[in-house]
Amino acid sequence: MKTQERSSEDDERAMADLAEVVDWRSIWGPPATGMDAIRALVNRVTAATGWRPWAPGNIDPDRYTWGLVTPRETVMLVLPDAVLPESPRSGWSAYDIGAGELSAVEDGIDDHWPAQLDLARRYWGPPVFVGSGNDVRIPPEWRGRRRHLAVWLRPGAEFHLFASQPGPDDTTAGFGYSVYASEVA
Repeated sequence: MKTQERSSEDDERAMADLAEVVDWRSIWGPPATGMDAIRALVNRVTAATGWRPWAPGNIDPDRYTWGLVTPRETVMLVLPDAVLPESPRSGWSAYDIGAGELSAVEDGIDDHWPAQLDLARRYWGPPVFVGSGNDVRIPPEWRGRRRHLAVWLRPGAEFHLFASQPGPDDTTAGFGYSVYASEVA
């Protein structure tokens, strides 16, 4: 197993960008493909956030996602129901994980989780949920895929900060965060 620990600058910029969006309800739309659907997605996000499309003239009609760039130069991959920061992940991660190294990876994740959670709290405030990814309150499609999970609610959105749950077929592990459409909040 190899590990790395990068500066938190990329994640700090992305978390600040996400925190500045006050109401996410106007961003989400139907999962349609084609030029008109992509243009509508880009127009909704640009109007709500001020982010700009990274390739404004090269729309692939078979896609239903698009990348937008924030004023802090963070690239956000925008889907009809989610936003995924494309910034290089900051903080601690493990890769080239061998079958006998899962326990060491879990220990590394557990040791570094408090710092990741503190970073997110700095930008997003107190979470409404912090716990294990196996908690019965987690929807079944997510349960067991995350070692740690924290959730913040915003109008029309849920912010998720998570640590991956390494398994026998995983060769990488670390931390991530995403924004998902939500009818709650």
